[in-house]
Order: sequence, then C-alpha cells, then structure tokens
Amino acid sequence: MPAVAAYALRLGDDALILSHRLAEWVARAPELEEDLALANLSLDLLGQARRLLGYAGELEGRGRDEDALAYLRGDLDFTNVQLVELPTGDFGRTIARQLLFSTYQHLLYAELAHSGDERLAGIAAKAVKEVAYHRDHAVQWTLRLGDGTAESHTRMQAGLAGVWPYAAELFEADELTHQLAADGTGVDPATLRPAWDAAVDEVLADATLTRPDVPEAAAAGRRGLHTEHLGHLLAEMQALHRAHPGAQW
Repeated sequence: MPAVAAYALRLGDDALILSHRLAEWVARAPELEEDLALANLSLDLLGQARRLLGYAGELEGRGRDEDALAYLRGDLDFTNVQLVELPTGDFGRTIARQLLFSTYQHLLYAELAHSGDERLAGIAAKAVKEVAYHRDHAVQWTLRLGDGTAESHTRMQAGLAGVWPYAAELFEADELTHQLAADGTGVDPATLRPAWDAAVDEVLADATLTRPDVPEAAAAGRRGLHTEHLGHLLAEMQALHRAHPGAQW
C-alpha cells in the first residue's frame, strides 16, 4: 500500500473505531441533550473516517472502497491506536478519553491542514473545525465532573487513570510518519506531545484533577496489534455487512 494511503488508513481507523464507541452511548447518556451531543460527535468522526478510508482506497488502487475497508478487514488489519478501542465504560472514562484524544486530534489536524497533499490538507481543514468542538465538549465536562461532587470527581479521576496508559501511543513516530513528515505530507506525532501535555495539564488543574502516575501501556495498534476488545467491536460493527454483502437501506 502506498505510504499516503497507509497514513490515511490509520487516521481513518482512529476516527471509525472511536465513532463506534461513542455511538454506544446513544440512548444511554446521563441526559437527553448529552445523548444528542455524543451522537453528533460520533457522526463527525464517521464522516472523517469515510473521507480518509475512501482516499486510502483510491490510492491503494485495489478496488476497495470505504465500506470494504471498514467492514471487510480483520482486527489485525486495523491500524488505529488502542486508546480508541477500549470499552466505553463509565461516563467519566468516556470523557477522559475524549479529552486526551480530541486534544491530540486537534493539534494533528491543525498541522495536517498545511500538508503538501491537497486531499489530506482538505480533509484536515474540515475536520479541525469539528474537533475543536469535540475538545471543548470534553473540556467542559472534565471541569464539570472534576470540580463537581465528590463522586463525580472520583469517577472522573478513575476514568483518567484507566485511559492514561494508552495516551503515549498517540505520539509514537515510526518509519512511515518520519517519511511523510520529511516530505511535508504528514505530521511527526512526537512533535505534538509538548503542546498536548500543556493543554491537558491546564484542563486537569482547572478541574482539580491529578495527572495519573501510571505506567504506559505497551500499545502497538499502529502495527496491527490490538486489545481483545477490538475483535468484539468489529464483530458487532461488521455483522450486517458480512451477512448481507452489498445490502442497502
């Protein structure tokens, strides 16, 4: 697969899997307005995934469109970071993941909007506006829960501890990102870490939360190595398409 296609595929996989996790909150959120907000975040990410997977399929030139890449690959073929595939869990855990991931994604797309690849730049320029809202949503809930009641503070802090070990993978560079960053097509994720640390730390301080002191997970989602949770997620997400190939509503 061409380098740009592989790069678009991994970013599309991130968006697709997190979109599915957020969709799991529909009809389960703590309040009706939040039910709609999480559904909208999920749809934004699904739109990003469609554009990125569609572009990856075009560049690959093997006739695989966005549906084939989403529904007809096994878990070892997905290159999303493990953070997005972790189970939804408690609402505090979902907000913690949204804070960490949307902060990273906002920094990434702001840089990628200046990519030398016009198609990637266009996708990023549109996505960065959506992700700015995603991050603001996560920040407001982090402040509300962290600086709220004793129970909400405890559950928000526990949610942070649960997802924090997987944040490091967001910033791992490899041969692909080095190559694409060098030619102005992609972004070296390691360069985003200082700004991410500063932004997240500021929110945690305002929310009276503590940065978790936990070991980093040996996550390797970019290499197709995933937690046991991704297989279960894909079984649910891909069931209809695999049972009825080509089905349309």
